[in-house]
Amino acid sequence: MGYRPLDAAASAQHHEFAEHRTVDVPGGPEFDEPLAVVAVGPAGGGRTEVLGALLGVGPAALRVPQGSFLVVRPGAVADGLAYLPDRPEPYPYRAEPVGAGPALARPPRRVEMTLPDRILRHFAVVDTPDTGALGPAGARVLLDAISRAGAVLFVISAEQTLSAAELELLTTLAAYDVAVFFAVTPAAGGDDDRVHTVGEPYLDQVSVALDAHRATLLATVPALAAARWFAVDPAAGDTVPLRWALVDWASTEGLRRASGNPPVVPGSTRAVRVRPDLTDFDWADLLDRQVRTWAPRVRQHLALEVANIHLRCVQELLFATGCGGLPATLDREIQALSLYAVVECDTGVDQVLDEIITRVFQAPEADDVRRRLVAAVRLELANHRTARGLDRVLLVTAAGRVIGRTGSGGVGPLLAYPGASGTAVLPPIGVALAGGCYQHWRGPDNADPTAARSWLQRVLREVELEVSREVNRRFEALRSALVTVLTDTVEHSTLLG
Repeated sequence: MGYRPLDAAASAQHHEFAEHRTVDVPGGPEFDEPLAVVAVGPAGGGRTEVLGALLGVGPAALRVPQGSFLVVRPGAVADGLAYLPDRPEPYPYRAEPVGAGPALARPPRRVEMTLPDRILRHFAVVDTPDTGALGPAGARVLLDAISRAGAVLFVISAEQTLSAAELELLTTLAAYDVAVFFAVTPAAGGDDDRVHTVGEPYLDQVSVALDAHRATLLATVPALAAARWFAVDPAAGDTVPLRWALVDWASTEGLRRASGNPPVVPGSTRAVRVRPDLTDFDWADLLDRQVRTWAPRVRQHLALEVANIHLRCVQELLFATGCGGLPATLDREIQALSLYAVVECDTGVDQVLDEIITRVFQAPEADDVRRRLVAAVRLELANHRTARGLDRVLLVTAAGRVIGRTGSGGVGPLLAYPGASGTAVLPPIGVALAGGCYQHWRGPDNADPTAARSWLQRVLREVELEVSREVNRRFEALRSALVTVLTDTVEHSTLLG
């Protein structure tokens, strides 16, 4: 996704206009993911300072608990809410003064804030944990957010170097359809003491570091040659070029997404006929085979993931964080596991729908066939008794049990970065540790690694069992919904609009 540069005069005129208007684009909000810029970078790189300068607040106003995602959206006043997996309703949250707000049993997976800055009309801003603390599971959660947000802002200081893990993350990002921006900040206590004002040539040390970082990146990830680089001094508030570039990206990307999902004009949906030689046995037998194939396949993949999670958690327990850090490590791992389960289920659903559409309809290539079939199935799932309770969450207790909880919150409090429902047919799967797990393993009387390993093994066995049950329930609900929709479709010989 390249960036088209403008000449200086045109750029200033374009962005002066862009900063004072929002773009109303067509397309259903149910299917269009909201635009967001995800901030990524190592600890000490000045990421929070850059975001604070970009949003017109001090870095302390963007402070969140370690490991939590921060999502900043537009609002008339500055406000905040903390979403905890074991609480259906969010807590009021204030980053400052230090110590404000309730003492939480466990860190929230995300904190949502509202700020009145104009740039938030164009896109949300998402701050993430430091790259050094992500690990494989955290990287998967981050990539899920990035894939839906659309843009990445990687912030690193002049004195730092790109680590192997960060280069691996950027290599993975190169395969995603996202815009990538880099911001290089001055080194802490740098030896360049010149007074810097907005608009003058930037610090020499930052310019040299920027070129070095870019050379290192392109030597490893040449696919990111189109990424844009900015020298940013948060202390001087010099974020104007970066701000312009992000707004320009949002304007273009918003129109691109809307054009890929135009609104359906009422009355314009044409009838799509079923094949004249179709029988109930043809599609019903195919549907049963597909469900019997995909449900066990997903469960098998999940079993392999759980085995890998066990190995990583044991390594962290014995050689890194100890018993006190086990809950945070495990919560991040099962968060990534739930995202993996959702992707696997969605892949299976897509395959089932592709086979059904090809077998049942005369014009399977028509653009509106899949959308209408998905809408019909989702409506049936919302009303069908076999689908009730699919929006529940699975919570791991301090006793090592996994309990299901349903409520108005659904999986919302479990998400690091929520988005639109899109074209997904099945509701997501949510798994998290309750606050009691954190409190239990923080205690000085619960510092036995052997007991922690036993608890971990018991929890992962229960999580695998419960998630596998959720997978079975979802595919069975899908089969029942498709049977109802297709029976009606075949009876009328057309897919009703």
